[in-house]
Amino acid sequence: MSMNILGISCFYHDAAACLLQDGKITAAASEERFNRRKNSPLFPINAVNFCLQRGGLTAGEIDYVGFYEQPYLKFYRVLLSHLRAYPFSFKNFLATMPDWLRERLTLPLLLKNELGYEGEVFFIKHHLSHAASAFLVSPFEEAAILTADGVGEWATMALGAGKAGQIRMIKESHFPDSLGLFYTAITTYLGFEALNGEGKVMGLAGYGEPVYLEKLKEMVSVKPDGSLRLDQSFFGFNKGSRMYSGKLVRALGKERAPESKIEQRHCDIASSLQKFTEDVLIKAANNLYRETRLDKLCLAGGLFLNCLANNKILEHTPFKEIFVQPAAGDSGGALGVASYIYHSLLGKERNYVMEDACLGPDFSRTRIRRALVNAGINFREMEDGDLFKYAAGLILQDKIVGWFQGQMEFGPRALGNRSLLANPCNPGMKDILNSKVKKREPFRPYAPVVLEERADEFFRIKQPSPFMLIAGSVREEKAAVIPAVTHVDKTARVQTLSRKANPRLWQLIKEFEQLTGIPLLINTSFNLRGEPIVCTPEDAVSCFKRSRMDCLILDNCIAER
Repeated sequence: MSMNILGISCFYHDAAACLLQDGKITAAASEERFNRRKNSPLFPINAVNFCLQRGGLTAGEIDYVGFYEQPYLKFYRVLLSHLRAYPFSFKNFLATMPDWLRERLTLPLLLKNELGYEGEVFFIKHHLSHAASAFLVSPFEEAAILTADGVGEWATMALGAGKAGQIRMIKESHFPDSLGLFYTAITTYLGFEALNGEGKVMGLAGYGEPVYLEKLKEMVSVKPDGSLRLDQSFFGFNKGSRMYSGKLVRALGKERAPESKIEQRHCDIASSLQKFTEDVLIKAANNLYRETRLDKLCLAGGLFLNCLANNKILEHTPFKEIFVQPAAGDSGGALGVASYIYHSLLGKERNYVMEDACLGPDFSRTRIRRALVNAGINFREMEDGDLFKYAAGLILQDKIVGWFQGQMEFGPRALGNRSLLANPCNPGMKDILNSKVKKREPFRPYAPVVLEERADEFFRIKQPSPFMLIAGSVREEKAAVIPAVTHVDKTARVQTLSRKANPRLWQLIKEFEQLTGIPLLINTSFNLRGEPIVCTPEDAVSCFKRSRMDCLILDNCIAER
């Protein structure tokens, strides 16, 4: 009989579930993909049910459930923070307490009511879940570990090391001194949404210069080891409806209203924030190297979805190799806690390396045909060889192709199974994608997926980037060849693709290479603005009908306008 462990993260943002069977990930998915609520914080009942179905299990066959943080420790921090900020925090206190009392402090009861599970539940610290999610599925036998995000229970950044199946935490920083919260506060000041707009700020940074860096340093003092202290007079994390104070506005100027015009000043503030963040993380990573003398590094926590910062760590520290798993944010906590229970608590040997992110639902050809027929969409079917040639030809003609294949990816990036694919050689393709489908802000770049064996010809990148979490620079002589994936600062958020990881997408890119000599495509997520990435064939068909996408390829079924 197999050992079945269910990991869960939820209640704040990016709720998810992960099933580990005998140490190997059978299934993992975010709740947002099922309930269609972006960054959903809700108990991941749909994701859990998917995991159980994929594993062929009932709730009674689960040996252990793990939760990605310790609710009572977090509740203590929340209560204390509200009391310290009283009376300004009273409105927030009243708004959040019912959720704490109804479900956040009663997870075993919730599991019994929702699933009928009455077994043992493990609660481990939030940053330990992050650390486990990075190290225990990495290819490294031994590695240093750095985690950083907004805040877990108290920790905001943690340094540690892993060896075999064990993790040793060395030191941590505590709330309210948080690089993640600082990044999010400036994100909201710039008119973007917390937990959703940080990636937009990273894109905006490329259009500016870090001329506000000294201003930011007045708000946050940083020690040589990367630890920091926020001057709380600039912030208001529990004091009302916004994360920053009037003092921050006086220092940086009037805040930007959401959806309003972006000025050069906003670009410069974003650039300054990005540079500040990179400098802090480089200091923390260098300090971690001095502590451990290990040359492999595992990264986790929402801050390490910042692929520019990840690349800077690789370039400016002694670490020879880094590993960031695709769900580096809170959704990955479900994976982390399940792995920690199996390896660190139960002492089982590691037997799994996360080489791809295809851990979500897939769908039969019958289900796909039914979705197309029910939507009244004409389609035809092709064999693989003809399909890849035909799709490559469409992309060369500047058509936008919705590409829906196999199992959905785990994590916030579309990595080739729920993707929109397009021509990287057309300098106008970004505008075409935005007008027809994505409706994104014009400053946001599109990412390339490149054949791993030819990546070095086009990008300066020190190691493979299979999860699109390292941004390399585009080689000078290639920038004009692939303008649609070359950001204004000459960087690209690269996904390197091996044939083993995704043979179908690899073959499609190979066909495009035959036609053009260019071994890469634009790869962006298959969704409309403000919606989660599609999960089911019905989601994909709905997205196709509500946009001006040119072609939809579901498995071997092709629909065109």
